[in-house]
Parts: sequence; structure tokens; C-alpha cells
Amino acid sequence: MKAMILAAGLGTRLRPLTDQRPKALVEIEGRTLLAITLSRLRSFGIREVIINVHHFADMILDYLKTNANFGMRIEVSREEVLLDTGGGLKKAAHFFIEDSRGAEDPFILHNVDVVSTIDLRRMVQFHAEHQALATLAVQDRKTSRYLLFDEQLQLCGRRSAPDHKTELVRPAERLEALAFSGIHVISPRFLPMMTEEGAFSIITSYLRLASRKEKILAFRADEYYWRDLGKPADLHQAAHDVGQKLFL
Repeated sequence: MKAMILAAGLGTRLRPLTDQRPKALVEIEGRTLLAITLSRLRSFGIREVIINVHHFADMILDYLKTNANFGMRIEVSREEVLLDTGGGLKKAAHFFIEDSRGAEDPFILHNVDVVSTIDLRRMVQFHAEHQALATLAVQDRKTSRYLLFDEQLQLCGRRSAPDHKTELVRPAERLEALAFSGIHVISPRFLPMMTEEGAFSIITSYLRLASRKEKILAFRADEYYWRDLGKPADLHQAAHDVGQKLFL
């Protein structure tokens, strides 16, 4: 099984920590976010990873070389212009369809700036059992942007907070607003379905395909630890959580 780590962002919310380095190399208790993510993927048997880079890209390449790619096969997708999540995956699509086996196996897409204990093996199993096109790890928590799912856990739209602006792409009798956690399991057949061009959010593709009754499903991850590391205060809290053995 393969994975992609989204690590190209500027990390503006983490300034001044990202003034001289990429967010992927920001540390928690002496370990970089990139090393933490790679370690998590390795623990689930993943040995082939592609990482998109942009901000201080050469620092990430040097870091990977110094650490012998952490014993994994790692490729880098360099973005001269930021392509967002969807455009970044589209540029790296070749990595997942380079052989016949890869054209069938789902892969994981993981933000570098989130840490969690979400069971990726369970998530992949859920994805396979439901024959989903994409499966998104979600939780019932507060966020500025919600995804809306029906009772069958199928994506139906999104809602922003606090204005409650809602976009529905498929009807449902009952909707539940859930927070996306930045971790996806995706079937390779999704890749040629991304007709958007340039820089675009993968959520745009998901909503368009959900409107066509493709299976974009929610994996409920409420029971697991999860934290977004968008701000310096989040890093301090995560370091405290490490001390409490909540993760790592």
C-alpha cells in the first residue's frame, strides 16, 4: 500500500516557526512532523510514499537524504506553484498507477500537520468493505468548515461556520455536520475523475462526484486522539499530550 503526505503549504499560521523552515520540519518533543507522519505510516505497513513540497523544498529533500528516507521508498513532488490538496494529488497521480497492482490498491492521503491515533488499518478495511471511491476520517467536534453526511455516511455537502452557509450536492432526509480530519483513503479510480485543473481543493472534486452518486464516505473517528497543528499553541498542547501518552 502507498501513501501521499501533503507537506507543500507555507505554514503561515505557524509563524515565526516557519520563517526559516517548512512546517514539515517543525518539531514536537524533538521529532519533526514529517518524521511523526512517516513513522505512523510505517507502523501500518506502508513503505512507499510521495511527499509534495514547495516552501523550503530543498530543506525537506536534504532532511530525507540525511535520514536515508527513513528506510522507505520516498519520492518528492515539487510544486513550483502551490496546487492545494486536489491539484497536488493530481500532479502526483503517476505514483499510484505506475504498476498494475497499484491501479487496484487504495492509498492514504495524509496532511503533515495533523497527529492522531486513528486506526488506518480499520479505515482501509471500512473503505474496502463499502467499495468507496474515497473515505474521509471525520469527528464530531467544532470546526470552521463542516462536511455534511447522510445516515448512510455518504457525503452530501458542506457548511461553513459561523455564517452557516450551506452547499448541498445530494438530497438527504437527515444530515450530520462533521469535522474532517485531514486523512483520506482513496481508490486509484478516483484519480482520472479529477477533472479540475490547476490549484484546487480535493473537497471540490469530492462534492462534484458525490452529486453524481459516487461513494464518498465518512469514517467515524470520534474514539481516537486527533489534533491539528496549525498554530504554535497547538504544538505546545501536542507536546503536553505526548507527556500524557495520548499519542506517540
